[in-house]
Amino acid sequence: MAAAVGRICGARLLKNYGIVTPQVYQLSTSTQGWTKSRKLWLSTLGVVGGGVGALLFALEQSVQASGSEAHPYHQPWAHDGWFKSLDHASVRRGYEVYKQVCKACHSLQYISYRNLVNVTHTEAEAKAEAAEVMIKDGPDDEGNYFERPGKLSDYFPSPYPNENAARAANNGAYPPDLSLIASARHGGEDYIFALLTGYMDPPAGIPLREGQNYNPYFPGGAISMAQVLFDEAAEYTDGTPATASQLAKDISTFLRWCAEPELDDRRLMTIKAIGMFSMLTAVVYYYKRHKWSVLKSRKLAYKPVSKK
Repeated sequence: MAAAVGRICGARLLKNYGIVTPQVYQLSTSTQGWTKSRKLWLSTLGVVGGGVGALLFALEQSVQASGSEAHPYHQPWAHDGWFKSLDHASVRRGYEVYKQVCKACHSLQYISYRNLVNVTHTEAEAKAEAAEVMIKDGPDDEGNYFERPGKLSDYFPSPYPNENAARAANNGAYPPDLSLIASARHGGEDYIFALLTGYMDPPAGIPLREGQNYNPYFPGGAISMAQVLFDEAAEYTDGTPATASQLAKDISTFLRWCAEPELDDRRLMTIKAIGMFSMLTAVVYYYKRHKWSVLKSRKLAYKPVSKK
């Protein structure tokens, strides 16, 4: 390389040798060449950015602490973490709790029976579950609506025909749909578990209207839904003791799955992506070192031409 540069210089192909140093200087990432104003501007930008981030974090914490409701404790869920899957046995038990307890008032309008296949039930079991409900269908050739047994493609039916009927049956309160409740409430499954197990007598000074109950985890404390989970409130097919806390744990896990049926697939894809990109990163790093090793290890030598 040095000999090649020497021949080029000897042939007078480089007229201005002083351009080499400024070009290398401009490409350098060293802070020694930065002006005072540039250093001051970058320092100010870093301080302002850090201050704004700290302010946003403080505001979020203050808003969370300003509510009158109690904040649920974080439970050690089996699916906590990027690389952990849902407990499918718990999801199946949670479905049984929903079917025996929650289904009387709450709907799952975004979940179909085919979503249960290979998650909580086999295909034959899911078909049998769907066939237990009657779905309104039609019109037929004569323009009449009729009822038929459910199929895998059918969504879970609502217990009420419309919102007015739901309010009339629940003292004016409208039972929310539970399909996305775990994602729609701050705290997710922790909030659901705390709400279902947190009923208590109202403290002094908190009046409740007729038909209301006190739950410190519900905003305002007054909730129209009565406590529904007690020991042996539902029956598990696998023989698990149906305590109130076990029922709350399983229905919370089931509702987490309802909010994100693709959770396990997404986390499995994450593991595959990390493995794939790790190998690609190693290959790219080796290729970069291979390509740049010649440029970074070269030596430029200047040999002035003698005027003799």
